[in-house]
Amino acid sequence: MQSNHLRDAFISQEALLMSSSDTIKAVIWDLGGVIVRTHDHGGRVWWEKRLGLRPGRLEQTVFGCETAAEAYVGRAAVDDVWRAIIDQFEIHESERQTLVSDFWSGDRVDYQLVEYIRSLRPQRKTGLLSNAWNDLRGSLEDQWKIADAFDHITISAEVGIAKPHPSIYELSLEGLGVAPQEAVFIDDFELNIKGAQHVGLCTVTFDSPQQAIADLEELFSEAS
Repeated sequence: MQSNHLRDAFISQEALLMSSSDTIKAVIWDLGGVIVRTHDHGGRVWWEKRLGLRPGRLEQTVFGCETAAEAYVGRAAVDDVWRAIIDQFEIHESERQTLVSDFWSGDRVDYQLVEYIRSLRPQRKTGLLSNAWNDLRGSLEDQWKIADAFDHITISAEVGIAKPHPSIYELSLEGLGVAPQEAVFIDDFELNIKGAQHVGLCTVTFDSPQQAIADLEELFSEAS
């Protein structure tokens, strides 16, 4: 086990050094928790109180149940996830749409961050790499209208692989036409960051838009 940790640390350090010495040609962004963030948990809290659930339980179940895991890799549909949720918590089918609307009501697209992503082109390519269900592309294109900010979009449900599996990072790199050392990956989950580092990508762990942009600009400066 110790040798694996040492190997991963070496790969992470090597990726950072390579990205600092080579031109960064692409920036790959996560979506949930980065570009789309939950600003108001009120709708979820209301349902948790009604159902007698501890705080955070509804969110954990929606994103972490077995059906959701299947949906992330395209083996279940969005309707299957919500059907599993209402069955588990004994919610009547007639209330399903209200639950869904309340659950997502506090999510907001950070359009200022999207404009920054657009500003990276044409000097650098932009990618989106998201663990998401099979309805995401429609939201990107029709609801939020931000799909055009990315040169390539990789969605786990469409490719049948989810982060942190190495293959999904490789698919994103292939779609952008860049090598790992030529790209930076931004995500808010440490497990996904480590997966990217294992492939050879330089990474920025997202805490806030201001911090992520500052870290990214520092990498650009080091690579120039």
